[in-house]
Amino acid sequence: MSRKKKQIVSKTRSLQNSKFCRAVLGFFAQDNMRVFTRREIMTHLDLISSKNHKDFTRLLDKMVADGQIEKIAIEKYRQIPQKQTILTGTIKISGSGYAFVTVGDLDQAVFIPKGKTGYALEGDKVNISLGMKKAGKRIEGKVIEVLERKKKHFVGILQLAPRAKYGFVVVDNNTIHVDIYIPREGLKGVRDHDKVIARVIDWPQGSINPLGEIVEVLGVSGEHEVEMHAILAEYDLRYQFPAEVEAEARQISTRIAAEEIARRRDMRSIITFTVDPFDAKDFDDALSIRKLDNGHWKVGVHIADVSHYVREDSLLDKEAYERATSVYLVDRVVPMLPEVLSNELCSLRPNEEKLSFSAIFEMNDRAKVLNSWFGRTVIRSDRRFTYEEVQKVIETKKGDFSKEILTLNRLAKTLKRERMKRGAISFDTVEVKFRLDERHQPIEVYVKEAKEANHMIEEFMLLANKKVSEFVSLDIEGRPSQRTYIYRVHDEPDAEKLQQLKQFIKPLGYTLDLRNRQTITDSLNALLKSVQGKPEQNMIDTLAMRVMSKATYSTENIGHYGLALAYYTHFTSPIRRYPDIMAHRLLHHRLLGGESVSAMRYEEQSKHCSWRERLATEAERDSIKYMQVKYLKVFVGEVFEGIVSGVTDWGIYIELLPVRADGMIRLRNMTDDLYTFDPDNHSVTGKRYNRCYQLGQKVSVEVVRADVEKKQLDLRLVY
Repeated sequence: MSRKKKQIVSKTRSLQNSKFCRAVLGFFAQDNMRVFTRREIMTHLDLISSKNHKDFTRLLDKMVADGQIEKIAIEKYRQIPQKQTILTGTIKISGSGYAFVTVGDLDQAVFIPKGKTGYALEGDKVNISLGMKKAGKRIEGKVIEVLERKKKHFVGILQLAPRAKYGFVVVDNNTIHVDIYIPREGLKGVRDHDKVIARVIDWPQGSINPLGEIVEVLGVSGEHEVEMHAILAEYDLRYQFPAEVEAEARQISTRIAAEEIARRRDMRSIITFTVDPFDAKDFDDALSIRKLDNGHWKVGVHIADVSHYVREDSLLDKEAYERATSVYLVDRVVPMLPEVLSNELCSLRPNEEKLSFSAIFEMNDRAKVLNSWFGRTVIRSDRRFTYEEVQKVIETKKGDFSKEILTLNRLAKTLKRERMKRGAISFDTVEVKFRLDERHQPIEVYVKEAKEANHMIEEFMLLANKKVSEFVSLDIEGRPSQRTYIYRVHDEPDAEKLQQLKQFIKPLGYTLDLRNRQTITDSLNALLKSVQGKPEQNMIDTLAMRVMSKATYSTENIGHYGLALAYYTHFTSPIRRYPDIMAHRLLHHRLLGGESVSAMRYEEQSKHCSWRERLATEAERDSIKYMQVKYLKVFVGEVFEGIVSGVTDWGIYIELLPVRADGMIRLRNMTDDLYTFDPDNHSVTGKRYNRCYQLGQKVSVEVVRADVEKKQLDLRLVY
């Protein structure tokens, strides 16, 4: 035998052990369902030059006999299929068709490739089976069963087939990756391109599309009223109140009985006023102030006593709970309570006697709270101010109640300084506002920033929320009382997300110090302050907000990270937030000396209110996007200054600075060069001319298309 042949045979025989088994199984694990030929296995193990194929075949046959692999045909093998691992989770599907399933026990979401999402839709609860976890790659799986549909009703545009034999509803929400099939019998009275609400009734085995029926026709797609009602329908936000709820609201007496006033602290003679946006109709809160003989200040925060009128378990209460919050779209408010309550009976309108729930503080000139009182009151507002009017008083030091306003503003500034010292984070985000004509056409877009008047009101509302929460939650010696209460909680930011933000802002010349909680808050505040007034402000404010955990409602108090408060609730807006009504009821129960109630019911209600709040926020954002795109539709072909607000491997996102609207330039449409994505530097660079576009860069762009129905802007770079 030649020396070379001896080496090959030796190498082959040396694999007759567990090392050989691991090598073969490791090769099979690259695709655990694929069949491999003997030649492919030998090539992988670098044995292809061996002429002793019979010896190698015997080794494979031994593995077959040992139950490690199975033989499919002559010289064809595969790994024995293992028993499937079934996991349950919630699916999040991209518009491109791939998905991720979040499973509670796994550190990372399971990736579901396109074509393996089965009959699942966005947000469904599903069972998945896992594939093999490839080295250095994510876990993959496939959907094998839909356990529970998150949604059955979807808003979209009906597209009819030729001769109207059938139709498809193209869903507005781009996370719904399939169209809904509507058979011919379900098309009566519906026109092509109508905006509709469709219900998924089945997804037949083997069918590409789910089967649905049209439950409501909203109107012609693209019309203003149709699109606004489509936004409400998308998020299951009811616009009209049931007749029986309206009837119950109208039955409530508008007269305040003398015996009711006698049960309350009478504050009608104290200077009191409200401060709200110029277009507000529901006035939740009012401030009062007077100087005491000892030189201190008696400041009252007076909140509409909604819980007096909305009795627990009444029709009004059940409807308010289901809604959980008022929704503020660009051109309308969808109130939590019927207008007879929200705009009239409960609203703290000027020169009218109103029932309120008050937090009254004795404060010294350094804004230190010396003592507090909480209880039901009757007030009479002397003046209804807008924020602009109060701001003018602050700036000119002249006007109605200027002495009171200037004193409150001075105390509020001190409260804010102390709050920031404790480690609170200062988010002064800008607000996009619109001026509409009589046809609801946006004719102006402007940015509204919070000024001293806004901060003044905010500080006293924060103070009331903090002190009410402490009063219910602590005993007389300041120890936790274990009483059930509803808290507004805000968890610490995720360390990984903070690190991502740090890397994200690095190319823009900013940084964060992540050593400990104090350095994090200090550097975050420094970042937010340093970007004020700069083109990248809105982008960085938004990114920083996304890093923060979402504030929610809960009976389990973990404190409020963003405000640096151990105890915090929502007490100050019961006309528009149901959790505030809950907070009022529990506070009243505490004032009456009642025992702590069971937390179970209130925790369930807290979760419901948190969920409804998220829906309302998303609807409000959608209405802003819709109006921005609608405004820009008349500017197609015109050039705007913008800033790169996001970079991906499919395109770059641009924020149009004058209107704060986001649009996209697809890389495939950037035909001047072949651009490649650099995720580390958040940039794309052309291979030929080395032209680079990166996060925060100012650019000029042309509006190419404004799709009102999809709320999308397509842009083109202007060189």
